[in-house]
Amino acid sequence: MLAQCVPFVIALLVLAIELTPAHFIYTGPVLVATPALAAVTMGPVGTLAAVLLAVGVSITTATYNQAWGSQQVYTNFFALFLVSVAGFTTSRAARTRQENELNRIRRIATAAQEVLLRPVPDRLGPVRAASLYLAAEKGAQIGGDLYDAVQTRYGVRMIVGDVRGKGLPAVRAAAVVLGAFREAVHYEDDLVEVMNHCGEALRRDAAVAGASGGDGVTEGFVTAVVVQVRDDGPTAEVVNRGHPPPLLLSHGRVSALTPASPMPPLGLEEFITDLPEKADSYPFAPGDRMLLHTDGVIEARDRDNAFFALPEAMEALRDCTGPEFLESLHRGLVRHTQGSLADDVAVILVDRLDAEPAEGAAAAEGAAAGKDAGVARFSG
Repeated sequence: MLAQCVPFVIALLVLAIELTPAHFIYTGPVLVATPALAAVTMGPVGTLAAVLLAVGVSITTATYNQAWGSQQVYTNFFALFLVSVAGFTTSRAARTRQENELNRIRRIATAAQEVLLRPVPDRLGPVRAASLYLAAEKGAQIGGDLYDAVQTRYGVRMIVGDVRGKGLPAVRAAAVVLGAFREAVHYEDDLVEVMNHCGEALRRDAAVAGASGGDGVTEGFVTAVVVQVRDDGPTAEVVNRGHPPPLLLSHGRVSALTPASPMPPLGLEEFITDLPEKADSYPFAPGDRMLLHTDGVIEARDRDNAFFALPEAMEALRDCTGPEFLESLHRGLVRHTQGSLADDVAVILVDRLDAEPAEGAAAAEGAAAGKDAGVARFSG
């Protein structure tokens, strides 16, 4: 910001010299340099503003000093014209290159997000799902929050997590945990072992990063919650490692699924002696809604330092569909924080569905057919 003010300060300084007894100092070359300086520090608009200011100063000083008609004045104007054209052209070219580079980076970031944080499917077994991700860093596509939901032979398995720290090390940790989760959910029948697998992957990555002297996650940790919804029962199993508990909306009331035995985040296993042997189980009946989220939602503050009221928002929006709820939640967060999120936000919303009517009808039809066949065989 200070560098952008230099061309204007120089032009005003030249004006001050020319309007005082010190005008015997030859300031022409200094004033001519202002468009070139503006082209280096600002875009085309700023360069044009510096050019107009320099021309205005030249006209003012030439008039005040009655220097019109002298060769020096016209030489200064010609030099100012040449430098202005060159500076404006250079500034536009630099801005074009910068925009092309930013577009390329955005495309790469979007591709990385689609691989690392892909939107969850709309329908997963017995639940309907929707997801939301908001990066706190302006212009960023991904950050330190993570989420995923996968249909497996054990049921629907979901994870939401939050990496300590920012920047590329946080993105790397998120990728490590998500990669471990996506692998383990398909062959580990125990939900606790799925979480343990994520912790082991994080520790292995920290050891490799520490041995290579890189900027890994050797001093970091990840809070995470893993949830499983089976097809054969109105319950949800939850394993929580230091993460904000999921919220359950049932019969119009919101409750937090607080773990029975609080555990530290992934990466801090050395501070505990016994890991949980089984997941906590909670009622999750058809018609219920569950929200998995990171602390970027509940710790979002307004200008009065008040936190965002997430349970109240869930109750107020209970009649909305999943996408409608997340869109309203997004707008509410932006309005509450005045568009300035302090932390990343990751959310998965799942609605427990009733049994498919078609499946029930098919089952009834099959039972009737079997009964008829049995009667026929008995009659025969």
